Amino acid sequence: MTATRSDALVFFGATGDLAAKQIFPALQALVRRKRLDGPVVAVGRKAMSKDEIIALAKKSLTEHGGVDEAAFGGLSEKLRYVAIDFDDASTFARIREALGDARHPLHYVALPPDVFEQVAKGLAAAGLAEGARLVLEKPFGHDAESAKALSAALHPHFPEESIFRIDHFLGKEPVENIVYFRAANPLFEAVLTNQHVQSVQITMAETFGVEGRAAFYDGVGAIRDVVQNHLLELIACLTLELPDEPGHAGLRAARARVLTQLQTLSPNDIVRGQVKGYAKEKGVKDGSTTETFAVLRLALENDRWRGVPFFLRAGKSLPVTATEAVVTFKPSRKPVLEETASPPPNRLTFRLGSEASIAIASNVKKDGESLVGTSKELALHLASPDALKPYDRLLGDAMNGDASFFASKEAAEESWRIVDPVIGDVTPAHAYEKGTWGPAEAAKIAPEGGWLDPR
Repeated sequence: MTATRSDALVFFGATGDLAAKQIFPALQALVRRKRLDGPVVAVGRKAMSKDEIIALAKKSLTEHGGVDEAAFGGLSEKLRYVAIDFDDASTFARIREALGDARHPLHYVALPPDVFEQVAKGLAAAGLAEGARLVLEKPFGHDAESAKALSAALHPHFPEESIFRIDHFLGKEPVENIVYFRAANPLFEAVLTNQHVQSVQITMAETFGVEGRAAFYDGVGAIRDVVQNHLLELIACLTLELPDEPGHAGLRAARARVLTQLQTLSPNDIVRGQVKGYAKEKGVKDGSTTETFAVLRLALENDRWRGVPFFLRAGKSLPVTATEAVVTFKPSRKPVLEETASPPPNRLTFRLGSEASIAIASNVKKDGESLVGTSKELALHLASPDALKPYDRLLGDAMNGDASFFASKEAAEESWRIVDPVIGDVTPAHAYEKGTWGPAEAAKIAPEGGWLDPR
């Protein structure tokens, strides 16, 4: 049965930072690609006229990607605005009025999770839940218990199949390509097992700090901000058992299944760090021990991956801005032909940043008479600059009812279960200098042969 396409889009948080940087550019792209039908109702806390919200949208596009005059004209015609007061039921009635004849809206909520239930309840009371979809921005809860409670609170208003938990990381072309690359290339899929893989390491590094977001970040930290969601979902894409059935249900279930098989972290599996100077940022609480860096070691308990260590490293104020996953294969343990040392191991690297690529490092003979070699990297794929941006893809998918790259209820709860024991002051946050790879104490958690620093 084909899902009914959403005939309108309502987005809460229209005057926020995420809307400015990501959502308005995504809406313009959806209009340009003819994937956005019906009215677009922007909802925010400030009182604004239609002209003012159009001006805000144009400012956003000017600063983040550029204005496409034709597409922006189409978006401006669709755009309406409603100022929200969560304690005033008439707010949701005004949203109903702004939607006109639309009967299957997509409600996208870019607000803190503590208001998700209130929004869902208000939408339902105004008759805006039946036949609608609800997209919720991360984080979904703040630990496993709150994630379960939140789902239970939403279900009286929206059935599970109508709830889309968004993690924009899953909408990135290079992340989606990991799954396709595995499925379409049996040669590589066959060796992604504990029989051949020595270790997997994932780095998500940023050269910048909290950049004016300290009040938010201080209550979150690196583990909640990127490990619990982005990096665990990346592990799931790298390690899931490819589903036999087509469509989104099998893929979502496969990712969730892997997360159930990841061991719960303990304090021995993590080192936290805090960059020097963080405590002086405006909005940081006195004596804060929030981590701006974390390195972790994880293990998967299934037949395919048992015994392969997974290493995660994430942080701010590091030497480069880059995200990559490196699969290191078991090396030859003896020299080859005329060499005096064993050749370096083969590696499969998924680079996920602005210069996204899939690359394999292999050993080839050096030019000359001697039978000795060198390691060379072959780039198998370079991302197109015209690739869909994450929010273009995910909002369009949600309007179509395609949940392939959205986190399921089970995945959200399992990802919190994995990190819950190491959140907060369970381990100390060691100081580190800006522009370094974290505190010296982080060296105790590292792959065999050390970390491979992204270029």
